[in-house]
Amino acid sequence: MRRLPPLKSLLAFEATARNLSFSKAAEELFVTPAAVSQQVRQLEDWLRVQLFRRLTREIRLTDAGQKALPLVTEGFDKLAEGVLRLTDDDETGILTVSVAPTFAAKWLVPRLVHFNERYPDLNVRVDASLGLADFERDGVHIGIRLGAGDYAGLRSDKLMDEDVIPAFSPLLLDGAHPLNTPEDLIHHRLLHVDWGDMRNPPDWTQWFKFAGIDGGNPARGDSFTIENLAIQAAIAGAGVVLVSTIAVAEDLAAGRLIAPFDIAMPSHSAFWVVAPERMADRPKIAAFREWLLEEAGEG
Repeated sequence: MRRLPPLKSLLAFEATARNLSFSKAAEELFVTPAAVSQQVRQLEDWLRVQLFRRLTREIRLTDAGQKALPLVTEGFDKLAEGVLRLTDDDETGILTVSVAPTFAAKWLVPRLVHFNERYPDLNVRVDASLGLADFERDGVHIGIRLGAGDYAGLRSDKLMDEDVIPAFSPLLLDGAHPLNTPEDLIHHRLLHVDWGDMRNPPDWTQWFKFAGIDGGNPARGDSFTIENLAIQAAIAGAGVVLVSTIAVAEDLAAGRLIAPFDIAMPSHSAFWVVAPERMADRPKIAAFREWLLEEAGEG
């Protein structure tokens, strides 16, 4: 028999130690800060070891707490994986994929039929969200992220690079300032994508410099938190959007948008297939990753 303290007290310790805050741990565990503090006290009494130094405005881990935290966190991670495996068959069942809404709509979803044909017993659940997934808490198996690929604790495989281009409705070819050259952009409304906390996202200031455009105000115009909304505004003739070539490929082919300048600016990011290291080689996760890489290679 393993000699273990109450599970609730270990959960309270791990969440508090990771956040260094009773309040944040309480939010995570859906209880009150007082309840978390009480559980931690009970654990300290059970162990007869002090785990935190309680200061006036903060708490700090003792040496014992610092030594225990990584092992306790690893233990809960393995416990969560074990519970998942009890109900999650690697050959059948649900595969949850976390992906940004625009990439899901414009690239992933139209191709899913190919995966379904190859693996008919796997059901894909597309979790379209701009937020970064918590793989354990959200039950996510694999994700597609736009960034630099340096994600701690995750296996990252590059799916494809990202280039950005100006795209606009054919309606803007007419009028007082028809869009025939990049310099004509200074007379038009620019549409922006708000990339949130993304490091060094592509923007109009970078593109003006890349294209050698002097003058104008690349910061003017409307902004959108979802790329697809900016694309829809451009289709309606509301302005010119700076957008990923992947996101507008279908609209360009259909003639809803045009991109006549033939100037594609490489962004500082790429699309990456990511999964927790300890889960990355599970059969259904590996199968989906390999299929994604195949699809990206075929264009």
